[in-house]
Amino acid sequence: MDFSELSFEQIRLIFVVYFSAITPIFLVPYLYFKKRIPSWSLHIYILFFLVCAFGWEIWFNYGLLNGDNVNIRRADILNSFLPIHFNWLLNSLADSGTICLGGLYLALKISNNSTKVLYKWNWNFFFVLLTVFIAQNLFVEMYLYHDQLSIGKSLSWSPFSPLGSQINPILFTFNHRTISLQSQMPWLIMTPLFYRYLIYYSNK
Repeated sequence: MDFSELSFEQIRLIFVVYFSAITPIFLVPYLYFKKRIPSWSLHIYILFFLVCAFGWEIWFNYGLLNGDNVNIRRADILNSFLPIHFNWLLNSLADSGTICLGGLYLALKISNNSTKVLYKWNWNFFFVLLTVFIAQNLFVEMYLYHDQLSIGKSLSWSPFSPLGSQINPILFTFNHRTISLQSQMPWLIMTPLFYRYLIYYSNK
């Protein structure tokens, strides 16, 4: 592995992936045992790591059904720094920690930090949460993984992206980078599932 062969964009990608995956591994348990976050946070972190992994990350990573694996979809040098058998793990950890818990924290802040929305379905909060989740996914697709998700590189079918590549219209193009439906589907499905489970668990 030679860092001198990496472009700035590739270095940024590697840093963001490792930072967003590893930081919650230490931060979530620390805040949990210090009682700085709700008691359900660690449970949610672990559960939704599994949901993200089996819902789409493993499928997209290995190209399990009518898709290209990640090694085919990105520059060869990135395969050394983000090995294929480790890549899905990093992405799933980032999804559950940085995105799910971090996104929930941000959505609560935007909604005046009222935890009442975690006990009963609130449409305003749901759309705030959906906006946060989709916004982060758009950022990832446009600025980190745009090369892996560009036209001509097929993503696998997955349970959280059930339309697959067969029904995958381009939603819009920004700065020569395309945003398609298939890569947005996981978070469109994930958001109501995540919010509904939070309500269920908060009321236990």
